[in-house]
Amino acid sequence: MSQSSAPADRAALLARLAELDIETRTTDHPPLYTVEQSQALRGTIPGAHSKNLFLKDRKDALFLVVALEDATIDLKRIHERIGASGKVSFGKPELLMEMLGVVPGSVTPFGAVNDQGARVKVVLDAALMLEPVLNFHPLENTATTTIAREGLVRFLEAVGHPPAILAVSEEAIATGL
Repeated sequence: MSQSSAPADRAALLARLAELDIETRTTDHPPLYTVEQSQALRGTIPGAHSKNLFLKDRKDALFLVVALEDATIDLKRIHERIGASGKVSFGKPELLMEMLGVVPGSVTPFGAVNDQGARVKVVLDAALMLEPVLNFHPLENTATTTIAREGLVRFLEAVGHPPAILAVSEEAIATGL
């Protein structure tokens, strides 16, 4: 299933957030591709930072799992928690672009704005949702957008992706979240 129009870019995303009256702050920085690079170069952007996993199951169901940057995720068992049909694998870059309008290294829950067919199930780790302030790339890895946890949920609901808040990280599972 292909998207009907060109994917939203950073400007369109930030305009949509403003239209929804969701407060954000965006900080520009050099391109970041990994959590390690982000930790080294982001400076002092307040709030929790994330890792974002674009996954597909054997029946081609798609999932975007969002967790704290240092969360431990058991990819051999996550399917049991997110409702996947059997084990999951990482979605290919072409599918990531088609569905969320981003390239590897820029994966973000904000990409849900580009999934017009609502094929991607957004899963927010319960431990992430304990944090009041969250940070994600605004569809490109040359900036970080800070948003309140409630603002993120409101955004996802507004773009047709009400998130599932589940204990998917080992940390969330261990603490009974």
